[in-house]
Order: sequence, then C-alpha cells, then structure tokens
Amino acid sequence: MAVLWTSQDAATATGGRATRAFMATGISIDTRSIRPGDLFVALKDVRDGHDFVADALKKGACAALVSRVPEGCTEADPLLIVPEVLGALEDLGRVGRARARAQVIAVTGSVGKTSTKEMLRAVLSAQGSVHAAEASFNNHWGVPITLARMPQDADFAVIEIGMNHPGEISPLVAMARPHAAMITTVAAAHLEAFENLEGIAREKACVFGGLEPGGTAVLPTGLPVTPILLEAANAHAAKVVTFGPEPGSDYLLRAATIMGDATIVQAETAGAPLLFKVMTPGKHFANNALGVLAVAAAVGADPAVAALDIGQWAPPAGRGARERIWLDIIDEAQSFDLFDDAFNANPASMAAGLEVLAGQTPRDGVGRVHRGRRVAILGEMLELGPEEGRLHAAIAEHPAMAVIDIIHAAGSRMRDMFESLPRDQRGEWFESAKDLAARAPHLVDAGDVVLVKGSKGSKVSLVVDALRKLGQPGAAEAFKGKE
Repeated sequence: MAVLWTSQDAATATGGRATRAFMATGISIDTRSIRPGDLFVALKDVRDGHDFVADALKKGACAALVSRVPEGCTEADPLLIVPEVLGALEDLGRVGRARARAQVIAVTGSVGKTSTKEMLRAVLSAQGSVHAAEASFNNHWGVPITLARMPQDADFAVIEIGMNHPGEISPLVAMARPHAAMITTVAAAHLEAFENLEGIAREKACVFGGLEPGGTAVLPTGLPVTPILLEAANAHAAKVVTFGPEPGSDYLLRAATIMGDATIVQAETAGAPLLFKVMTPGKHFANNALGVLAVAAAVGADPAVAALDIGQWAPPAGRGARERIWLDIIDEAQSFDLFDDAFNANPASMAAGLEVLAGQTPRDGVGRVHRGRRVAILGEMLELGPEEGRLHAAIAEHPAMAVIDIIHAAGSRMRDMFESLPRDQRGEWFESAKDLAARAPHLVDAGDVVLVKGSKGSKVSLVVDALRKLGQPGAAEAFKGKE
C-alpha cells in the first residue's frame, strides 16, 4: 500500500514529536478494525483512546497519535506526541487536503447525505480514482479523518458533512475547501437544537461558505427554504446549479416511476431530455441522482457517462437496501422482502420510506396468511424537539399509510402514532425495539414486503437483525440469482 504519512510529514503537519520513525499507510480510531500500517489516533470519546494504544500497536499499528505516553507504552514505542489529539487530527486533515490534487465535493442535507455520497463514489469511479468518507464519517472527527486519509493522487474526493447543532458546518467545510458543494434537502431533523426549519436551512447553507474560488453550489428546488439556500449560494459560489421538480430547475425532474426494484427517471437539462434509471425504488433517490449528475458535471466528469453508471449504484446497508429473506431452503417462494432503513429517520425520510413500501407488490398464495402484505416496522425519530409528539402522530395521516396492511412500532414516541391507526392496521407495539425484535417470527410472513425504519438511537436495527435470522442458512446461496 502507498504511504500516506511519514513520521516526519506527520510531525511537521501537527507540530508534534515522533519518538521513532514510521510510515503510515492508513489512519484508524478503532482497534477493532485497525489494519497493519495504520496510524492509530487516540481520540477521547466515551472511552479515552490512550487506553487502547498498546493493543493497537500489538495489532500492527505503525504508530499512535497521542498527547502523552500511554500506560503500557514507553518512548521506545512509535508515538507521535502532540499537545492535543483532536487538534492534531484536524492538522493532518488540513494538510492532507492542501497537498491533494483531487476535485473535492462536499455533501450535506437533512436526508440522503450518505446515499448521495455513495452514489457520487459510484458514478465518479469510472472516470478517475475516488476517495470518499467511510460510513457516516461526517462530524468533527469524521471529516478530518477522511481528509487525512486522502491519497495525494486521487482525482475526486467526496466529503460528507453533517451537523446536530448550529455552528458545526462552517469549520468542517473550511477544512474540506470543496470545489463543489451539494445540499440534498432540508427537512425537520435536529429540531431540538434549532428553532425552526429556517434555522436548519441557514446552517446547511453554510456549506457554500467554504467553497474554493470558482466553486459550484448545487441545491434543491421546490423547498419552502430554497430561497435561503439560493441567497447563500449566490453570495459564495461562482456558479449555482439547481435540481428538482420545480419549473426552471437546471436539472428538472419530470417524472420518477418506480418499477419493481428500480426507479425510472425522466428529466431535462439545458433543454435536452435525460432518461436514466436508479437500481433502487424511491423518488427521493431519483431527485438526489439529478443532483449527483449536476455535481459530476461541475467537477469535470462526463455527465452522460455518469447517468449510465448511476444505474449500478445500490443503497448501503441500513439506508433503504432491499434484500430477500428465505424462510425455507427447499421452497424459494417461502420468503419475504426486507427494506433495511434502520440507520436514520426524520419526518421527510420516514415519508419517503413509506412511499417506497406503498409502491411495492407483495406475493399472494404463500405463507401462513396466504396474502402478501405491506408491513411497516417503525422505530422512533429522535432529536425532533418540542414538536416530536405531533410529528410522530402525523405519520398515521400520511397518504401512503392507506395501502400499508399492518404497522408494528417500538418506543414511547411512536405510541400516539400507533394508537391513531385503524384497529385492523395495528400490529404490535412495544416500549423497546429489543422487545419487538423478540417477536420477529410473528411480525412477518412469506410473501410480505417489509420496511424497517427508525433513527439509529431507536435500536430498531435489532429488529432487522432478528428478521435476518429467520432466514435459513444456505438459502441465499441456493437461490442466488432467482429472486
């Protein structure tokens, strides 16, 4: 593997002192996933990373970034000693960004950051080498890690930028210095830290403040807060590109038609028709795909090639990915389809997930019930502030709910929603997702299409795990390619 940081380079970047020479081929903050050659960064979070330095070195870390000699280590060990670890990591990120030749893209938004980042990774990979954030590395340590890991010869870099509170985006985008910045959408999320949707929009719009000279702002139309985004974009960007269903959008969404496991997108840009497909169901994916094409063009990629390659993209785990769970290793009909969307939830993404479920066709004539059902298993939406009760209850009134056969739910915030449902739609409700997961064999049946949706903190992913365990070992291999 190529060397990312020599001890001399890292010491110069951070103002630290290396006790021994080293060459780092990667950067890690977790000993559970550390690889030989990684520089281990001893961050302090729930636990102090200094407590794990000795273990990291035993597992092959080339050195550790520390603010003191940890217990179990001596200066004979390879250490980079700095005044403060997070500040030194930020220094590595800034230097990593400065020395790279890549066209840098920043992605933020209330919904769809990670899936859009992965979509960009997919479409740009055919046109150059791409460096992108792992998982949801989008916060005060995730962004500098991503930048510090950036290979100097990468052609493109995709940096995901998130926030929970006011003032978080500006320092992160100042570190990333993107050539193009995209906002996916602005919706009711993190309302406990913001007075209203306008406040969220102003914070998201800060992503345009860090654009490089000549940079491009890419933003959605048709939102109540689009004018706020446009004002910030016009103030900081050399070029502003819009996408969405609103007439006058630079990338105009004409129609998004869900057909099985795909979404057919009809759009228009510069007066020319644009037709492509996204290999996952969801109108929200279609809209974000348009934004992706706008970004690809902004950083010099061929948008026509990108439109073809976007059809190869699939959502990451926990972000709406669809899978089939086989309940019988002999009879492939004894199975159900699962949409795992258990990583994040707010009213906008909940609505999008329910619309996807409503558009699915279950299979009749199999299983105990003999009638395929659309099944929603919903966990709580967190960080919604004083309006959380009303926002949860409003889910029951969403038009998509009319064609969903049964709804199971977990969490006290979901109880009002559950009790607002017609009795024939009510499945099971429990205070905790763990208790609901224990009922997994009774929640679904063969022929069903099942959506599991909730915030990560709701632990509704436990239900996903329990549903997967209903699958018969070896069935996925036996029926591969037949679903």
